[in-house]
Amino acid sequence: MTNKIIKDLSIQVNLSGLSFCILNRSENNKIEYSNAITFGEKLTPFQTLNRLKEELASNTIFSDDFNNIKIIHHNELSTLVPESLYDEPNNAEYLKFNSKILKTDFIASDKIESLDSVNVYVPYVNINNYIFDTFGVFTYTHASSVFIDAINLINDNEEKCVYINIEGNTMQVVVNSSNAFDFYNYFEFTSPEDFIYYILFTFEQLQLNPEKTHVKLSGTVDEDDDLFKIAYKYIRHVSLVDGHKLFLIKNSF
Repeated sequence: MTNKIIKDLSIQVNLSGLSFCILNRSENNKIEYSNAITFGEKLTPFQTLNRLKEELASNTIFSDDFNNIKIIHHNELSTLVPESLYDEPNNAEYLKFNSKILKTDFIASDKIESLDSVNVYVPYVNINNYIFDTFGVFTYTHASSVFIDAINLINDNEEKCVYINIEGNTMQVVVNSSNAFDFYNYFEFTSPEDFIYYILFTFEQLQLNPEKTHVKLSGTVDEDDDLFKIAYKYIRHVSLVDGHKLFLIKNSF
């Protein structure tokens, strides 16, 4: 008897790039394929869809049978609402305070169990429609929901810690401790100077001490990057998320 092969495909969609991951659950969650593509400029949703079509058509690995397909929408169009205050008909009202949205935008939401909160966001509907036409049933979520859940899972520090996930020229910032969740935001940057500005701005707003508060980086960054070096110049405690915890974050996407 041949054991059934169980594979999951996840695709993260950003107007600045695409990320793909194929997880073989039949082989102890082995990552069979992982690839990140940076466009070099911010595209429109229509252009991003065309790039996605090109990538899926250019590699036969995407012709495999997948048990689960997940699309992760990575953009700035999201906001957190305490579950006790959440009312779905008000989704547009929640978003319009910190995001520029159109009347025609479709608005979705994710429940974040670890925070007793709801993440309200705008997915790329054209991407969702194409994935459904190509693969059939799938699930989708927002990148901030995934990152927040992952950090709440791995952070056991009693002191506040700043987690920053970098994807191309975007950064997600979470500030929390094992006892409380304080902050989430999304920034786009064009230079290391922009990058450190947003970090120091976050420190200032939350009254964090650059000499004491730890910053942990994940995503498309390593210790030789200019981003790591400039962060280390202004903040005493900067490090990459350690290997096991990094796997948990990546496995969440």
